[in-house]
Amino acid sequence: MKKAIRFQPMVFVTIIMVCINTFVANAQSRYPETGAVLQALYLDEMKAHFTYLAFARKALSEDYPNIAHLFVSLATSESIHARNFKQLLTEMKVEVKEMVKPEIEVSSTKKNLKYATQVELKEIDQRYPQFIERIKPEQYEPAIRMITYAWKAEKQHRDLIEKIRSGTGFLFGILAQTIEKGPKQYFVCQICGSTLTEFPKDACPICQNPVLHYKEVEKIK
Repeated sequence: MKKAIRFQPMVFVTIIMVCINTFVANAQSRYPETGAVLQALYLDEMKAHFTYLAFARKALSEDYPNIAHLFVSLATSESIHARNFKQLLTEMKVEVKEMVKPEIEVSSTKKNLKYATQVELKEIDQRYPQFIERIKPEQYEPAIRMITYAWKAEKQHRDLIEKIRSGTGFLFGILAQTIEKGPKQYFVCQICGSTLTEFPKDACPICQNPVLHYKEVEKIK
């Protein structure tokens, strides 16, 4: 007569925990470069978020509410990138090193715009391409996808800033007045950080998700 096999809950739980720990160890060992890049980008995006918020407050104090609105919109996008990178690190069971709120050098709005332009161009032309090439051999597709999304959104940031870049010289005052004449709207995709001045018609141009994920950025007061 065969003996009935009794279910042992503790044995089952132990097996599950061993499998989870093995998966975590494998993820960390298989994707060391990806983890390092995601950590670096997370800190970069958090710094950019705080920097653009500080620039927004400065623009508002100088009576440039529409430029302040632009900076807030950029800050919103950067925070979404940071959230995505942190989430990937968490899923990989990699300890996330949090940033102590950085000290930010804030100049005039004119100089802040120049600084923002330089930073965005460096990210677009150098950092993001280098990071993507660095993690490609490990083939961790979620990270490649999210970093590519952020890279494309940074290109949108560059285009938005480029519209006022030429006015950061002697004609800045005249151009700034023109910018401030009419209301501006900015819409940010809550999935990928895409930043647009018009609500998209069909889908997000970066992540291709439905437009319902876009939210209008509110102006600061």
